[in-house]
Amino acid sequence: MKLLTRSEEILLLAVWRLQDEAYGVTIRDQVADVTGKKLSFGALFVSLDRLIRKGHLKSSMSDPLPVRGGRKRKMYELTDKGRVALCEIRKVERAMWKGISEAALEVSS
Repeated sequence: MKLLTRSEEILLLAVWRLQDEAYGVTIRDQVADVTGKKLSFGALFVSLDRLIRKGHLKSSMSDPLPVRGGRKRKMYELTDKGRVALCEIRKVERAMWKGISEAALEVSS
């Protein structure tokens, strides 16, 4: 079983949460909102392209925005393979965290 990296997991979850609104800017904003870290667009698109090559995502171009000179957006969608990969990593994480309490993680000063 090939596990997702943490950054792959975060990007796939962002796409899944955004559904029909998953494109570069919204994905970047979703990740920043949750993690507090703003990815560069270069790093974001390299990672999204890698997830497409792995079969976890697919992309398509939207219709132009309904404003004069409106541009098309590259939209992203989770594939069945991407959903399976997220379910697998969730099972692994739950198994690894099983039996570890919040109190056990506290650091004493």
